[in-house]
Amino acid sequence: MKELIEVIAKALVDHPEQVRVRERAGDQAIVFELSVAPEDMGKVIGKQGRIAKALRTVVGAAAVKEKQRVVVEIVS
Repeated sequence: MKELIEVIAKALVDHPEQVRVRERAGDQAIVFELSVAPEDMGKVIGKQGRIAKALRTVVGAAAVKEKQRVVVEIVS
């Protein structure tokens, strides 16, 4: 799951070397924190959050396949 988020995020940004994904266990789900360079934040979020929503949808679909609950947070 972590690798999937990294691949998608690196394809979207101008500075792929600054993409970081941190995994932590939440109460009911696995939480992935995605951080990118400040100037790439808009590219990851997209207009009205559309790209962020699409990223969460793809990761969520992959998680269902593996019978997991996953949350993707975009942090600065």
